[in-house]
Amino acid sequence: MVETQDRTSVILLVDDEPRMLSSLSELLSLSGYQTVSAVGGLEAIKQLQQQDFCLMLLDLKMPGFSGHQVMDYVEEKSLDTTVIVMSGEVSYDAMSQVLRRRAYDYVKKPYAPDELLQTIENALKQRRLKKEKAQIAEQLKESEQLYRYMVDSSPDIVYMLDEDGKFTFVNDRVVQLLGYQKVELMGRHYSEIVCLDDTEKACHVFNERRIASRAPHNVELRLRCRDRSQKPGCFETNTIPIEINATGIYRGDHIEGKRFVGTYGVIRDISDRKEAERTIKFQAYHDLLTRLPNRALFKDRLNLAVAHAKRAHQQLAVMFLDLDRFKLVNDSLGHIFGDQLLQVVTQRLRECVREGDTLARFGGDEFTLLLPQITSGADSEVIARKIIDRFKEPFFIENNELYVTISIGIAVYPQDGSSMDELIKCSDTAMYYVKGRGKNAFQFFSSEMNEISLQRLSLERDLRKALEQKQFELYFQPQVEVDAYSSTIVAAEALIRWHHPVHGLLGPNEFISIAEDSGLILPIGEWVIEEACATLCAWKDAGFDNIRIAINLSALQVEHKNFVDGFIRIIDKYGIDGSNLEAEITENLIMQDMESNIQKLHRLSQHGVKIAIDDFGTGYSSLSYLQKLPIHTLKIDRSFITAIDREAAEVCIVDAIVAMARGMKLDLIAEGVESKNQVDYLLRVGCSCMQGYYFGKPQPSEQMLLLLAKNCEQPGQVINAS
Repeated sequence: MVETQDRTSVILLVDDEPRMLSSLSELLSLSGYQTVSAVGGLEAIKQLQQQDFCLMLLDLKMPGFSGHQVMDYVEEKSLDTTVIVMSGEVSYDAMSQVLRRRAYDYVKKPYAPDELLQTIENALKQRRLKKEKAQIAEQLKESEQLYRYMVDSSPDIVYMLDEDGKFTFVNDRVVQLLGYQKVELMGRHYSEIVCLDDTEKACHVFNERRIASRAPHNVELRLRCRDRSQKPGCFETNTIPIEINATGIYRGDHIEGKRFVGTYGVIRDISDRKEAERTIKFQAYHDLLTRLPNRALFKDRLNLAVAHAKRAHQQLAVMFLDLDRFKLVNDSLGHIFGDQLLQVVTQRLRECVREGDTLARFGGDEFTLLLPQITSGADSEVIARKIIDRFKEPFFIENNELYVTISIGIAVYPQDGSSMDELIKCSDTAMYYVKGRGKNAFQFFSSEMNEISLQRLSLERDLRKALEQKQFELYFQPQVEVDAYSSTIVAAEALIRWHHPVHGLLGPNEFISIAEDSGLILPIGEWVIEEACATLCAWKDAGFDNIRIAINLSALQVEHKNFVDGFIRIIDKYGIDGSNLEAEITENLIMQDMESNIQKLHRLSQHGVKIAIDDFGTGYSSLSYLQKLPIHTLKIDRSFITAIDREAAEVCIVDAIVAMARGMKLDLIAEGVESKNQVDYLLRVGCSCMQGYYFGKPQPSEQMLLLLAKNCEQPGQVINAS
C-alpha cells in the first residue's frame, strides 16, 4: 500500500502520444496519484521549469526532443526528480544508456499496470528512505557541530586519553588555561602537565577505569602551565589548581567482552574558588583594617613559639602595646580618622620589628608583638626603645600633624610565664603599669605588678560609682600675691579629692590616670568645672567677687570635640564671668594636635577665661607655640622651686623663666613654695605670685572661705601654713 504522502506527490507523464498519456493519467489517478501530462520532450522541459516533480514517467523515442535529452536536462540542472523510463525499445544498449543517466528503472511497453504501479511505489519509497537518511545525516551533522561547539566553548578542559594515558582529544580551553596548543598535547602522556607533588594522586584519576557512580568525582590536583604569562591567575608557582572528574571508556559487547580503550575526563579551573578560600581564611586570621594577624592567629603562633622554645631551651618575649589617649582621637576627630591613624601606626611598627617577629592587632588600639628566639630580655628592650623613639616623630594624616605615644609591657618566657595565656596577661599587666606612671614608656613584668594591677582594677570599678554616689569633693589651695610686708589671696587652684569608702581620702595622682584610661575623665572633668563655677557663685554671695579659681584640664578633655561648647555652657548656666576662671594646661597637651587645641584655647580666651601653662619647663618647651597660644600665666614647676633651698643649678632656670615671662608680658606663679628662703628668692628675681604649703594646703571650700575672710580682715598679715 502506497503511503499518503506519496499519493500527494505530483508525477510528470511524458510521451509523444496523447492516447498513451491519457491512459497513464487515468491509471495513476485511480491509484491516488496526482499527475501532469507533457506531450513531447520540449513540453516536459517547460513543465520541469515551472514546478518540482518527485517522479517522471518518460518515453525515450519522441520526435524533436528525445527522452535522452530530457534526462540530460534533469542531470544538468541537478533536479530532484526520479526518472522511470517507459519504452518499447528493449535492446541492451538502450537500457544501458538509460541506467547510465541514472534512471531508476526501465519499464517495457506495452506495460503491465500492476508492474508499473509497483515500480512507481518502489521508486517513491526509495525517495522517501533517501530523504529520511539525508535528514538523519543532517541531524547528526548538526548534533556533532553543537557538541563540538559546546565542548570547545566549555569553561572546562574536556579530554580523552587512550589506554596508555596519552591524549587523543582535548578541547580549546587548554590553550587559555594551561598555555598549551592542542596539537602539542596529542600523543603526549598526561603526567607531563601534572605538578610533580601531585603525581601519585593524578595516577589514580587519569588512569581511571571505573564508570558511572563508581568513578571519582571532584578530585583536586595542580597542573603545570606551559607559559606563566598565559595564565595571569596562576599562584606563586607556575601551576594552577583544578578539579577533575573522569570515567573509563569501553568498547565491544557482552558476547565478545568489553575492552578498556581509554579515559574521558573534565578538568575545571578552581583558581577563583581557591582564592576565595584563601581570602576567607585570611579574613578569619587577620585584621582587615591593618592587614596584621589578629588575636586568634597571634595566639596560635605564640603557642607554637612557646612549644619550640620549651624543646630548644630558648627564651622568647611578648610585648603588649597600647596607644596612649587613642579614645580621644576617635571621640574628637572621628572613627575614620582613627582608622587612618591605626594604619599609619601599623606601618611604623612594622619598620621596628625583625623579620621573624609576629606583630598583631589584638583589638582596638592594642597591638601585640612576639619576639621568638631571643638570647635575653635585653633583645626585647632594644626593640621597645626603637618603637618609643620612632613614636616621637609626628604622624601626618590628611595634612594634620599628630603626636601619638605608646605604652609597652614586656613579658619574657620562661621566667614570667610558661603558657600563652600567662605571657599575654603578664605583658598586659606591665603595659598598664606604664599607663599608670605617665605612659610613653616600656616596662618589664614583675610579680609585684599583679597586686598593683588588681588594685587598679578595683579602683576603676569603684571610680565608676564615685560620681553617682557623690564621693568627689573640690579642695582649694590659695594663690597669693606677696610683697615684702604682706600677702593677699588672689586666686585658688581647684584640686579634686575622692572620699573612697575603703581607702579614705585620695588625691588626683592616685586615680586620674585610671580615669583617663577608662574614659571617665570626661564626666569627672565636667563635674570639676561645674563644681568650680558653683563655688564661685557661693563665694560671690559671701562678698568675694574678685577671687579667681584655677582648674586643671586633662588632655582628653581639651581634645574632645565638644570641650569648648561644654565649658561655655556651664559658665553661662551659673552666670559666671569668664575672667574668674583660669584653665591650667600642660606643655605636653599643646603638642598633641597643636592646631586644633590652639583654636579651642582661643575660643575659651574670647570668653574671658585665663589660660595658664602648668608645670612649665618640664615638657616640650617652645617659644614658637607660646607665641601662638592665648597664654596669660606661666606656672613654674615645683621641682625648680625646691632647688632654691639647695642652691642647685635649676635656680638658673627659674631666673630664665622669670625673665622670659617678663619679656612676653605674662603673669607668673611659682608653685610648691614651702620656705621663707624660697619666698625671698622669688621676690628678688621678680616673681611675686606664689602657691604652696607655706601659704596654705588644699582645703575644702568652707575652710577656704574662712581663709578668705581672715585675709580680708587682716590684709597686712602674711599668710603661711604655720
